[in-house]
Amino acid sequence: MSIIRSFSVGEGDMFFIKHDNDNFTIIDCCMSEEDRDLLVKELKSQSKDKNIIRFISTHPDDDHIQGLSFLHEKMNIRNFYCVKNQARKADWTDDFGQYCALRDDDSKAFYLYRGCERKWINQSDAVRGGSGIHILWPLVTNEYYKDALTQTNQGKSPNNISPIFKYTLKDGATVMWMGDIEDTFMENIKDAITMESADILFAPHLGRDSGKVPQEWLETINPAIIIIGEAPSKDLNYYDGYSTITQNSAGDIILQCESKKTHIWVSNRSYSVDYLHNEYLTDVTWNYLGTLYV
Repeated sequence: MSIIRSFSVGEGDMFFIKHDNDNFTIIDCCMSEEDRDLLVKELKSQSKDKNIIRFISTHPDDDHIQGLSFLHEKMNIRNFYCVKNQARKADWTDDFGQYCALRDDDSKAFYLYRGCERKWINQSDAVRGGSGIHILWPLVTNEYYKDALTQTNQGKSPNNISPIFKYTLKDGATVMWMGDIEDTFMENIKDAITMESADILFAPHLGRDSGKVPQEWLETINPAIIIIGEAPSKDLNYYDGYSTITQNSAGDIILQCESKKTHIWVSNRSYSVDYLHNEYLTDVTWNYLGTLYV
């Protein structure tokens, strides 16, 4: 069994994957001074029995790296994954400085690109298994990507250097992330890669209409559930025709991934959906939404 948690942190992203081996993956962070102690306490508790802890940074916008300096201070990030870049910011922050320091540290950083392999993110050996994470994008030779990278390195928005990647539990669910990649950029690159299927998709750009996934990709991904992030409601695309969970209303989300099924829990006790199987699970803290069969 593995656990995926999507934290409800307002207009930002923060996740972890507690793998079914001794790997633990943190994806982005968005922690205010008010909640950072509680969030890091949760991360430390959930990862206490793991020997490999990695951080995947989709891109260095504030709502995806807020609290990174504090997180590194408390957890000593030794495996830092991002796309290769030289992003600049007009408004320097301690967290962006920490991002740059980790990104540029040859002993800690590994740069993501389509098809990249590494122990133990997706390779196994006699010591431990891989984590089931595979990188679908970027294709670093793509002209649209190179232009987005150039703009990022000039101090403009880094949204479109976000990688696309998926996590798969053996015999279980496949879950996909796309960072804050934007709709116009996706339209430009949609024929450059062969998109892959996923059972659950975290909608890019916090679910904004400006991050709407192209229909051609949606047909290939064929997600059973799209999780829409915490952008303001007026900016959201609700992906008509697809089953969704809206984090603005659901709160924190837990995906409990097992063989052939994923149990889904949320922190809002009054939130419900009508498209999942009911296995009548209960918990004193979490609201059981239902089970997705995969």
